[in-house]
Amino acid sequence: MKICIGLSGGVDSSVAALLLKQQGYDVFAMFMQNWHDADATLHGDCEWEEDRFVAEMVARKVGIPFYFVDLSKEYRQRVVDYMFDEYSKGRTPNPDVLCNREIKFDAFLRAAEKLGADMVATGHYCRKEEIVNPDGSKTYRILAGTDPNKDQSYFLCQLSQEQLSKALFPIGDIIKPEVRRLAKEADLPSADKKDSQGICFVGKVDLPTFLQQKLKSVEGDVVEVFDAYYESDEHYAFLKSTLSSLLKEGGEAQMITDYISEDKCTAVSAGMQFDPQKIKALSDEDLDRLSTPVKYNLTFETETYKSGKHHVRKTRYKANPYGAVLGRHEGAQFYTVGQRKGLNIGGHSDPLFVIATDVEKNIIYVGEGHRHKGLSRSCLKVAADEIHWIRPDMAMVPGEMRRYRVRIRYRQPLQEATLIMRENGLFILFDEPQRGITSGQFAVWYDADEMLGSGTI
Repeated sequence: MKICIGLSGGVDSSVAALLLKQQGYDVFAMFMQNWHDADATLHGDCEWEEDRFVAEMVARKVGIPFYFVDLSKEYRQRVVDYMFDEYSKGRTPNPDVLCNREIKFDAFLRAAEKLGADMVATGHYCRKEEIVNPDGSKTYRILAGTDPNKDQSYFLCQLSQEQLSKALFPIGDIIKPEVRRLAKEADLPSADKKDSQGICFVGKVDLPTFLQQKLKSVEGDVVEVFDAYYESDEHYAFLKSTLSSLLKEGGEAQMITDYISEDKCTAVSAGMQFDPQKIKALSDEDLDRLSTPVKYNLTFETETYKSGKHHVRKTRYKANPYGAVLGRHEGAQFYTVGQRKGLNIGGHSDPLFVIATDVEKNIIYVGEGHRHKGLSRSCLKVAADEIHWIRPDMAMVPGEMRRYRVRIRYRQPLQEATLIMRENGLFILFDEPQRGITSGQFAVWYDADEMLGSGTI
């Protein structure tokens, strides 16, 4: 069997190449260039040139042939242009997921096959297993990586059975420290190389600067939403009353998550105990409303006043019990729900977070503190045409409900949830309210360690 290892210059793919060689496979390495424009990166130089140099040295050290392929045209068309389009609509895409689906296991795979490869291997921390069906056909499974701190299965959530049939993940059952040890033991040039950061194959970028290549900067208002807004909002009242009505034991539903971030966790509650029969009785309209975030419709009146000893006439906003205009931003499309950095607004005891963006009106809505009501949601929807089953044989049918564990971003701990399939889409109702559910990101569901499917929020 001839295997092409996608060699990036990092330690993970280097050790993957080493292991394949040691296992006796006919291995060759291929490095792909996917980006030319160094102007958008924070380093201001061509990082890929250094990566290629290291990758070539690794191939020489391991003793395998090395090839180079330029896929920058495909990457721009199928990943970067998609990013620009999504951000222009006020959604937040995940380029790494798209890169795996469209480039590594498609364009790169085709290039490897032209060089005689039967399979493509990468340095992802995940595992693959195969099931032999009664008719002799095979079904492929993606399992979480053995290292819980490095599990990268999330990034492969859009792969198909055909793509998995050609994929290998040699380090999926190894923990990161062991990968580093193997690299040092073999004296690989990448042994001490830091893990890459930023957008896949672009590098670490200042996102607004990167997006400004195609998206124009247009100033707009930053509006803070006060707690009083939710007390008078009909939709928030519907969310609270509907969630409360689903509880097994009655009472009032939890509306704010105890979870802070992937790096900071408070004691997370056991979650709400919903009654499956009550969930099943919800209409499609109820589920649509339950999965719709709160919309902010705040208007501010101005007044003139005299200032200083010269009584200069100035204009200011009248006080509003539901919110306040705090400042200006350079374009709502450059911000995402849950974002904290880049607002540059002071005067608050707790940090401000983006809770919503309105691209059409060019307004950013923010809330103060980790426990702001606008940061938490309990239900999301995946449109019918956005649902992807890695295991088509496990696909849900309309009217069906299942319990799975779900994550809505990489490195988030898996969350207990009920999946509800309807004709108009898949609804995910979490036991615990979720922080920063973001349109355009991928929700991914697991059964134990197996990743079964995903969909765009």
